[in-house]
Amino acid sequence: MTRAKTPADRLTLEVLELLGDVVGRYYEEYDKAAAQHSLTGAQARVLALLAYTPMPMRHLAQRLKCEPSNVTGIVDRLTARGLVERRSDETDRRVKLAAVTPEGRRTAAALRESLGDFAREPLGRLDAADRRTLRDLLRRMLGAGEPPNAPG
Repeated sequence: MTRAKTPADRLTLEVLELLGDVVGRYYEEYDKAAAQHSLTGAQARVLALLAYTPMPMRHLAQRLKCEPSNVTGIVDRLTARGLVERRSDETDRRVKLAAVTPEGRRTAAALRESLGDFAREPLGRLDAADRRTLRDLLRRMLGAGEPPNAPG
């Protein structure tokens, strides 16, 4: 069953515009933080993803919504800098995982700290209750719901 499209109301359009502004500002700040570490924005995003867990290139490509060949080039450059390494998956030796090195983990942490400056300024204008409300609304928009044992 297909829902009929209804024209967006002014409030919805304004919210979408504001979300676009926040996302645009986030990416600007992300690229600036990456440049401070002589990384491109794409390299920084790969490093950030791998700081959580090693993953196959195809999963990286899916997360970044790009072609696997692009991810291969990014991982190659990060490997050359000693920030990422390739290793075999322990559960399936045919699969190669990209994983951060200790230096890559330090760089990813420094990037996160740099982005904290971006978050502190606009989010600092909101008290804790407003930030929780914003988080919960964004989760609802994304259909994510409340994660188990989420801090309040």
